[in-house]
Amino acid sequence: MSKPYTTPDVYVTEVSTLPPSVVQVATAIPAFIGYVEKALDDNGKSIDVGIEVKNGKGVSNGKSIVTRRIGSMLEYEQYFGLGAPQAGTVEKIASAADPTKSSLKFTPDAQPHFLYYALQHFYANGGGEAYIVAVGTYGDTPQASDFQKGIAKTEELDEVTLLLAPEASQLAVIVTPANPDAKPPTPKKIESAYYASVVGDMLSQAKKLGDRFVLIDPVVNDDKGLQFAQDTFYSLLRDNVTGTVDQLKYGAAYYPQLNSSIAPAVSAPAMIKLIGFGDAYSSLDKLGVATAEYAQVLSFLAQQTLTLPPSAAIAGVYAQTDAARGVWKAPANVPLAAVNGPAVIVTAEQQGKFNVDATAGKSINVIRAFTGQGSLVWGARTLAGNSNEWRYINVRRLFNMVEESV
Repeated sequence: MSKPYTTPDVYVTEVSTLPPSVVQVATAIPAFIGYVEKALDDNGKSIDVGIEVKNGKGVSNGKSIVTRRIGSMLEYEQYFGLGAPQAGTVEKIASAADPTKSSLKFTPDAQPHFLYYALQHFYANGGGEAYIVAVGTYGDTPQASDFQKGIAKTEELDEVTLLLAPEASQLAVIVTPANPDAKPPTPKKIESAYYASVVGDMLSQAKKLGDRFVLIDPVVNDDKGLQFAQDTFYSLLRDNVTGTVDQLKYGAAYYPQLNSSIAPAVSAPAMIKLIGFGDAYSSLDKLGVATAEYAQVLSFLAQQTLTLPPSAAIAGVYAQTDAARGVWKAPANVPLAAVNGPAVIVTAEQQGKFNVDATAGKSINVIRAFTGQGSLVWGARTLAGNSNEWRYINVRRLFNMVEESV
């Protein structure tokens, strides 16, 4: 429509022969939902982070979920602190061949809070801008309801395009241990409804908003964070994560966990238990800082690394692939950084069971180790693997971008 003129004159209006350009929205801004050491505002004042609860009189406990956009680990540390320290047991094992020689073995205690280390994995693999959704602190026990309230909070964050909650993978627990001596042997019984409810909420939000994608981790158990057997993960994911194709096309699952090269912060010496150092030395603080064995144990602990869920590293791969090639490129056949190897070696034959689910189509993308190539992301399917239109991650994420940009 021409501009209205109020005086007579000769006016020249240039008309573009090209249609207006469309500015592409960001495609790889994840929201990390989990627990932090602390939370500070822009003025350095502490925020009481957690889930708000009101008593019978309507009085709040003063806690709140804290969200913040960050661009680096330095910025995370400025507002949310450092990683949770790792406690555990160091055992001295004498050599059978030579009793005068020994080796050390470290058994870590279960550590429910590793969001900080997951962020390190994200940035090591090409991550950039991200949102932190803090639902509690290290003193809190992870609860499905905390994650669900954090997921609801992310609905307010329009920039978010990826949803993940690495710590939620611990919500599946063993309710009956395995009995290999039974006739026939019985497997462990697992309760995974809590984890499935968290994943379900993320998928439901992704479908509702149509602008984000969900990254799903393999479940872990309560036995020092080790993984369930592969066939157990099939059933946990495929039987408990339900939904229509319209929901499942907004998510992708990855397996297995990753043996990272990231070292955790070591707990205070009193929290490091000792075995085999003598009855008087039950913990590291009793060993004596001036002794050679104390220095040996500290050096040994500094070499320990973490096993982490893959979602954070995968989010970094998405960001790296989007920046280098575009959101239309499948985030697969990509080597992972800060990874010593997958926690479980999966063969090509075994991968077939993960990749194709003829019944429900819930494909699981495997991370595999290849000689000379490192650990590669070896799959790019959504949970809607039986859908001809939406079985591939890059297709769904491309449409997310186009629908948001236009």
